Amino acid sequence: MQASTLSDQEFGEFQRLIYRLAGISLSPAKKALVCGRLAKRLKHYSLDSYRDYLHLLTSGKEPAELQTALDLLTTNETYFFREPKHFEFLQQRILAERRPGSPFRVWSAACSSGEEPFTLAMVLADRLGETPWEIVASDISTRVLERARSGLYAMERARHIPQRYLQEYCLKGVGSQEGRFLIDKRLRARVSFQQINLNETLPQLGEFDVVFLRNVMIYFNTDTKARVVERIAATLKPGGYLIIGHSESLNGVTDVLGAVRPSVYRK
Repeated sequence: MQASTLSDQEFGEFQRLIYRLAGISLSPAKKALVCGRLAKRLKHYSLDSYRDYLHLLTSGKEPAELQTALDLLTTNETYFFREPKHFEFLQQRILAERRPGSPFRVWSAACSSGEEPFTLAMVLADRLGETPWEIVASDISTRVLERARSGLYAMERARHIPQRYLQEYCLKGVGSQEGRFLIDKRLRARVSFQQINLNETLPQLGEFDVVFLRNVMIYFNTDTKARVVERIAATLKPGGYLIIGHSESLNGVTDVLGAVRPSVYRK
């Protein structure tokens, strides 16, 4: 079968569908990404055009395929200790201020394949030890959550993990697992993964000391940003922190959170 091309009209329909499902605004620059990531799905179903695939997605005949398409179009790049200044701020400021007592709770609200929550787990295990702490990690993509739950990564993913954390919290694979490493089960036990769409009413998650919502809002328009931040701010304890990506800003988005420094806000 000859590779189909994605027309501007079809791309516009994908833009509307992804916005409706996930609140994500795909810019025209993402047309090639949509075309490339979904080409295999056309082949899988022996479809002749992206229009046929759109019809499949919206017909309700293959409900699981909608999640597959969403997974393919919303997965973002991530790695351990990405934007390290945030983890330094967590260690040196937030944890240093912490009053002992209640469990320390963190939400990684767009956790992708798990590198962010497991980075947080290493930092908290190092600083808080066996005292009560926990991490909730969520993503819209079921596919990346499956990978995240395993806690198993290719060895090249370890390059940003400090050596002492690598020795303390990561198990090097041998035999059939050579070339991979596993996050220690003590850390995996502290992280609970669940699928959450930030554009829908949130499940009951309890209150958090810190929420990491990094490098997601670049895909949202101002209205969607405001709604998502309002939902997330409601889960923060008074004095709790929201940490967003270095390239993002909440200027004009909310008055519930005050800027502490660029990309760090406090309730």
